[in-house]
Formats: sequence, C-alpha cells, structure tokens
Amino acid sequence: MFRARSADRALRAPAAVSGLACLLLALTLPTGARAQSSIVIRAGQVLDGTGRALGPSTIVIQGSSIAEVGASAALQPTYDLSGLTVMPGGIDTHVHIASHFDADGRVHRARDDSPESRESLALYVAENAYVTLMSGVTTVQSMGARIDGPVRDAIARGVLPGPRLLTTYEWITEGTEQQLRAAVRERVSAGADAVKIFASLSIREGGVPTLSQAQLSAACDEADRHGVRAIVHAHAAEAVMRAARAGCTTVEHGGLANGSALDAMDGAGVFYDPHTSLVIQNYLDNKERFLGIGNYTEEGFRQMEALLFGMREVFALALRRPTLRIVFGTDALAGSHGRNWEELIYRVEVGGQEPMAAVVSATSVAAASLGLDDEIGTLAPGFAADLIAVEGNPAEDITALRRVVFVMKGGVVYRNETRGHD
Repeated sequence: MFRARSADRALRAPAAVSGLACLLLALTLPTGARAQSSIVIRAGQVLDGTGRALGPSTIVIQGSSIAEVGASAALQPTYDLSGLTVMPGGIDTHVHIASHFDADGRVHRARDDSPESRESLALYVAENAYVTLMSGVTTVQSMGARIDGPVRDAIARGVLPGPRLLTTYEWITEGTEQQLRAAVRERVSAGADAVKIFASLSIREGGVPTLSQAQLSAACDEADRHGVRAIVHAHAAEAVMRAARAGCTTVEHGGLANGSALDAMDGAGVFYDPHTSLVIQNYLDNKERFLGIGNYTEEGFRQMEALLFGMREVFALALRRPTLRIVFGTDALAGSHGRNWEELIYRVEVGGQEPMAAVVSATSVAAASLGLDDEIGTLAPGFAADLIAVEGNPAEDITALRRVVFVMKGGVVYRNETRGHD
C-alpha cells in the first residue's frame, strides 16, 4: 500500500514560483514569525485531534515539532492562550489552490501555458495559499494544476507563507488500461503526491460513470505500485462502487451515492470526502462569474442546486455508518479560499454531524487519508507543531472555527491576535 512522502520535503517539480510573488508574500510574515528553539504555549482547552479534550494544558514546541503536552503550569509561557481552545491545524483534503477570478471578474479559464504572465498567476495562487493558512487550515491537498508543484516546494522551503501542500497535478480522465497506467506514471514522475482519476462526469453533466471497472482498477493498481494514493472523482453510485472495488484511497463527492455505494466504501476501508455545501453554494453565489464557460450552463447550475439538497440525504446516510471514514474536504476554488471551515460548519449545523466528530474528520482522519497520520493532524509529542487557537470550543460550538486568532505551522507563528486572552 501507499506510504506518503514527507510533506515538508521538496519533491521533483518545475521551477519555483516567481521570485516576485515569493518576495511580496514573504513580506507579509508577522514579526518574529521564524521558529524559536523552544516555545511554550499555555492553552485553556486542548482538542488533540483524535476525539479527546485534554483540558488546560501546557504545550512545549521544539523547533518544528511538539515536544510535550501536559498539565504543568511551571513553565513561563511564550504565548498565553489560557482563554482559548487549541487544536491541530485544519487539513483540507481537496482544494484547487490555483483557481481564481481574473481581472475581468470571471473565473480563470486559461491553462498554465496561456500568455498570462507568470507573475500574475503566481500572485493569485500565493494569495489563495496565504488566506487559507490564515484561516487556520495548515495542510491542503490541491487537485488540478502544474503550478501546484512549485507552490508546494516554495512553501516547504519557507519562502512562501501557506499551508503544507500536496498535489495531484492534472487529473486523469480517459484512456485504455495501458494509457491510464502510463498517465499515472507520468504524474508520479513529475512529482505528484497522489493521482486524481475521474470515474464519472461532472455533476453538471449528470455525474454518470465514465471508466469501466477494468480501467479504474488498472489506474488504482498502478498508483499503488508506485506508492502514491489514488483519489477518485465519482458521483454516480456505480462509479463509487467501482472505485471501492478498485482499491482506491479516497472517493470524492459521491453526490449520487446510495446505501450500497456507501457500504462498499465502508467495507473496503476507503476514505470518503463528501462536499456538502461550500463549493456548491459558492458556485450559486457567483453564478455570473462562471456561467457560459465550459460546462457552466443554466442546466449545469440547476443540477448543482439540486445537489445542494441531495447531498444532505447522502451525508445523513454516511453518518449512519460509524466505521465509514469521512474526511474534511471542500473542493475550494475561486471565491471560497479562506472560507474552508464553512463546509465543516454546514456538516454539523445542517448535516447533523457531531461537532467533535467533525473536528476529528478535519484533523487526524484527514491526515490518515493523506498517509501522514504519524506526522500531522494530532496534537501530541512527535507531531508537527501545526496548531491553531480559537475563541470558544469547536467540540461544543463548531462556529468557533470562524474565530481563529492564532495560527502556527511547523513551529512558526503566522497569526497572533491574542491580546486580551493572556
């Protein structure tokens, strides 16, 4: 089975993001943001990411990792967060970090080889990464653009502020079994952390299956052979079941799934990433910015509006399967970067998920889906010092995630608005 590469290690990829973009964004780093040798945090409440609330705790950071979590109050705190809840940074398993609105207000529709200046594209992407990190999401998986690789590596080097980033590069949509295997190898050779495979059409085109069982099994098998995860876009119930039979890692969307499809994922140990609200509502709110481009048609928007309601039923069915591993993903694109937590809030307030379960889905379970559950997603010794502090307690009131006031990633403080909480 797959084993994730270290999320902070620079991987093979095209040249780095524009020096101009890196310089401009680096200037936004808070004073004193660089990691100290030892940092002591006093927390009023700690959610460890696995479902445990630890109460008032002292967290000791050494370099980029957590060294100690305990009740000792003897150490002088570097940051006194005693009036706040501290938890692992959020992990969004599905974003499109390069998606943005162009200067004309319309969604970006050119490919990476367009005449658009590299500086312009890099700045849009850097902005998306920055606002995502500032919101308290410290790791994302981006699906869909060649620029993801340079952005990932610039962030890993510390020259660009943003969440830890993994990427699939462009998705795989069609081909014979041999061609699909070759496409997987091409992405791996380019430095992809995972591959994204389309097993159904977009919901705007009906979401019907597009790959046979043999095709999908070949693609997922090739990914496994090369030690990368296979992430499958699937709406139709049959497409979801084929993905589960193929041994994929994660199913995305599942907008037309039924009980049998959910059972198939559950039985196969597949992670499930439903997108219940944020991406759909963002489309509807920004309709005029998308309409008329590609498959963004009036009929496509009617399909998405129907899905907004249909996903509630699918999600309710998923919650009835306690062993089904539901992860936090948003499909964040132009208009929704930095608002990632709204998906999780919706899942609790409308979908009926328990707040603590929602927090776990966005931390340790999401980390497991990335193959990084021994590195991130849990607030415990030996894990990366990725943590946030919020006003309130998300395990009791999920809307507390709208009130992030402190963000640390890898022992570096990127946001600190904690005056009055000392």
